Amino acid sequence: MKNAHNEKMPLSVWLLTLSAFAIGTAEFVIAGILTQVSESLHITEGQAGNLITAYALAIVVGGPILMLALSKVDKRKALLSLLGLFILGNLISATTHSYHLLLLSRVLSGLTQGPFYGIGAVVATQLVSEKMAGRAVGQMFAGLTLANVLGVPAGTWIGNEFGWNTTFWAVAVLGVLATVLIAFVIKIKPQAEATPLSKQVGAFKNPALLSGLVITVLGWSGFMAFYGYISPIAENVAHMQRDNVTWLLILVGAGLVIGNHLGGKSADMNLSKSLTLWLVATIVVLIALGSFASNTTAFIVLAFIFGVVSFAKVPAMQLRVMTHGGEGQELAATANISAFNLANAIGGMIGSSVIDARAFSTQSLPYFAIIIPVIGLMFLLHNNRRMKAIATA
Repeated sequence: MKNAHNEKMPLSVWLLTLSAFAIGTAEFVIAGILTQVSESLHITEGQAGNLITAYALAIVVGGPILMLALSKVDKRKALLSLLGLFILGNLISATTHSYHLLLLSRVLSGLTQGPFYGIGAVVATQLVSEKMAGRAVGQMFAGLTLANVLGVPAGTWIGNEFGWNTTFWAVAVLGVLATVLIAFVIKIKPQAEATPLSKQVGAFKNPALLSGLVITVLGWSGFMAFYGYISPIAENVAHMQRDNVTWLLILVGAGLVIGNHLGGKSADMNLSKSLTLWLVATIVVLIALGSFASNTTAFIVLAFIFGVVSFAKVPAMQLRVMTHGGEGQELAATANISAFNLANAIGGMIGSSVIDARAFSTQSLPYFAIIIPVIGLMFLLHNNRRMKAIATA
């Protein structure tokens, strides 16, 4: 047997990375074209921000339901079906000029994300040897971070040059490409008997699993409260030209990739301390952004650091939930994707409320973004103390 360090990642896993890249781009690209959408549809930026919330809520509510519905379906067929729904949603986004129809299209696209990542992670492990399983899952999820480095800036540039509808045409094309390649390339071993739904759902009786999901929601909510409105903050507070926002998003995306790498390493060293460290760092950086956003150079540097510390939390949050998933690990992983996106929805609502409120300035948004993460930090510290007491009892 080949050493895991020498074994090459199969093409099939890279195709899952491409799919994750397309889905991640669809989720986050709205942050880069928020201003264009609001101007084109004659709505406020806060109303445009509801497109973030709608997508996130679709993942939160629809993801676990779809996951359970697809639990007995061949995983390859399930992935293709989910990509088909994803393409449909983005085609509607690409062809509509109606705000309400655009909201509906975001819901359709969002429904696919949780189940695709949950099933895709399991498929990735089936495509490699047991010793490569962790790397395969990480490789698939790398598509999400690459979406922020390449997909979101590219989609923002396309939106600026050719109109925001064209951005969604590009995402739909990516979805079609991923679907065709998966259909012809990926071969999955015959599926073993599925874990009964009662056992999968029963895993959620574990208090440690539930607390992990709560920590994800509370600790992640500050990300979208700031990132979802980075375009108007950059233009209106940091005095950046609209064309330069694309480069800002590339920089933040690079921070996400670096953070994902650092977070994975630190989570392997000490899961509990890693999550605490990066959560504290996120709160500190958001406070700094609120204080120095009007300085263009400081804003750019802090936005990059924000990307690093934000995504550095993700490996620890995901690992914490999967560790306590038991026989419902696949459903637990999907539920954590829902938890991330419930946090995105909360962050989006906080951002839209602040940015449309006359009583507050756009520069104050980072201060509001830390409120729930601070609660999350207190909950995390309390939960860590409780778990330590149980372990030593």
